[in-house]
Amino acid sequence: MRQGQFVVQENAPVARRTYRLRLAGDHGFSAPGQFAAVAIDGFYLRRPLSVCDFDDSGFSTIYKCVGAGTQALAGYDPGRTVDALTGLGHGFSAGQTERPLLIGGGVGVPPLYGLARALRRTGRPVAVGLGFNRDDEVFLADDFAALGCQVGVTTVEPGRYDTGLVTSLLPRFADCDRYFACGPEPMLRALTAALAIPGQVSLETRMACGFGACRGCSLTTAGGQKRLCFEGPVLDAQEVIWPTRA
Repeated sequence: MRQGQFVVQENAPVARRTYRLRLAGDHGFSAPGQFAAVAIDGFYLRRPLSVCDFDDSGFSTIYKCVGAGTQALAGYDPGRTVDALTGLGHGFSAGQTERPLLIGGGVGVPPLYGLARALRRTGRPVAVGLGFNRDDEVFLADDFAALGCQVGVTTVEPGRYDTGLVTSLLPRFADCDRYFACGPEPMLRALTAALAIPGQVSLETRMACGFGACRGCSLTTAGGQKRLCFEGPVLDAQEVIWPTRA
C-alpha cells in the first residue's frame, strides 16, 4: 500500500454516467485487479475504485456515478490534486493459462482491461465477454478489440449487440482453459456454476478502510474468513462460498 498525491490528467465520460479518471503520480500497483481508494473533498470515507490500467507515470480507473461521492468526483477537472491509497488488494494471477477467458459485467469490466493487456503482451489469445444493461452503457469493447482480443458483447435491453445475459456467450468460448471475471454477484455465481474450468473472481463490496483494518468487507470462504480489500478482491472461484438465497 502507498499513499500519495496524484494529479488529474483526464476525467471524461465514456458511457452513460460512467467516467474514465486518469491520475498521474507514483503508485504501488503491481498486478491487474488491484484497486485504489480515492479521497473526495467533503466525504469522510475514501471511494474504492478498481484500476483499469497503469504504467510508470500513473494509472486510470473507470467509475460509475452511483451516489453523491462519485458525482462529486465527476466534477474534478484536469490539474486538480487528489489524495489516494494505491497498490491495494491482491490482483489476478494469470500464469497458468494458455487460452484465457475474461468475463466482465458493468463496472466490473475495467480491471479486466489491464489483465487483457498483460496477457496479450505474452502472445496468448484472449477471449472477452462483456455484459451491460443497455447500449449507451457499453464501454471498452473497442479497446479490447484493439488489443487483438476476441470480443463478445451482450445487453439486457435489445439494441445493437447480442441480447441477453453475458453468460449466453459462454458456448462460443468453449475452448478456453481458465476464466477471470469481475461483476455483480449473480453473474459471478452463474459463471462458477456453468464453467467446469478453474477461475478467479474479483468481488465487489462496500469497503471502509481499504487495507484490512476494519474487517467490514470480510467474506466466509472455504479457507476461512478473508477481507476482500486485503486478501482479495480477487479470489479463486472454487473457494468462494456464495451467500444462501432465501
